[in-house]
Amino acid sequence: MRPIPPELITELQPPSLADIYQARQVVYKHLKPSPLLRSAALDRLLGAEVVVKCENLLPTGAFKVRGGLNLMSRLTPEERQRGVITASTGNHGQSIAYAGRAFGVKVIIGAPLGNNPYKLQAMRDLGAEVVETGHDFEEARQWVAAEGPRRGYRYIHSGDEPLLIAGVATASLEIIEEVPDLDYILVPVGGGSGACGHCLGAKGINPKIQVIGVQAELAPSVHDTLKSGRYSTTPTCNTFAEGVATRVPFALPYRIMNELLDDIVLVSEQEIKQAIRIYLETIHQLAEGAGATPLAAALKMRDRLAGKKVALVISGGNITLPTLQEVLADPA
Repeated sequence: MRPIPPELITELQPPSLADIYQARQVVYKHLKPSPLLRSAALDRLLGAEVVVKCENLLPTGAFKVRGGLNLMSRLTPEERQRGVITASTGNHGQSIAYAGRAFGVKVIIGAPLGNNPYKLQAMRDLGAEVVETGHDFEEARQWVAAEGPRRGYRYIHSGDEPLLIAGVATASLEIIEEVPDLDYILVPVGGGSGACGHCLGAKGINPKIQVIGVQAELAPSVHDTLKSGRYSTTPTCNTFAEGVATRVPFALPYRIMNELLDDIVLVSEQEIKQAIRIYLETIHQLAEGAGATPLAAALKMRDRLAGKKVALVISGGNITLPTLQEVLADPA
């Protein structure tokens, strides 16, 4: 564990294992556990015993809905009356919109210009007010952070929220209860809440499990910060995998990953596309770019994973038709 860069020091505390079990009581009032699929073809490709956690089959098509429900359930009556505001490229926003509809709370979402139109429409269909602003997630987040206090809304940070992390960690409990002797979990890292959930959930039950985070080569801020110990940001994040398209690390997720994440690896755009195609061919599941990054990493890590029990997390399946057509037309 490296010292935490001054820019990422926070007084926020990670959720406990008890918090995660408490969150599950909330989540299961609204959701069923997502399936864990197995594939002999993936076992052969990776030389390992592979299970795939299909968070793409949750109602919003992504894992984050677990965190949205848990956080929304814990708002004060006054916060519910005022409404909430958050920034998102789509999956986090859908989770907050879904939870806002479930609990009768007004939701405003700042999304980058030129964002995935399917995700924008999905957020609006769930009742959220969506404001398109900024050229990427970080610029949208900065607008939301300023607009929230001005308009009196409760600001929901997409990473620095212990209740969100506790909620998404319920997926980790589901994996461990089905495969208690797991060796590895590979999970995408954007803001980091999903990776943190597995660090706290799976490793909280079985510390021997190794959690490996995966980022895109074109959006490596968390990877670079963890590897160097110095606060690293990127001027752009031009990956097509918008679920991992973040330019800066977030304080609370970074603190958790710095302590508990066993490794973090980078994958290319072509490797992500290849993983999307392999998922369609093997387990017949649609993964968006971020959701395919764990398989992309596993293919690079065959030697390390050989003979092990490995869980790959499809964090979401919200890919646009044009992007999918591009992926399928480019089998290189």
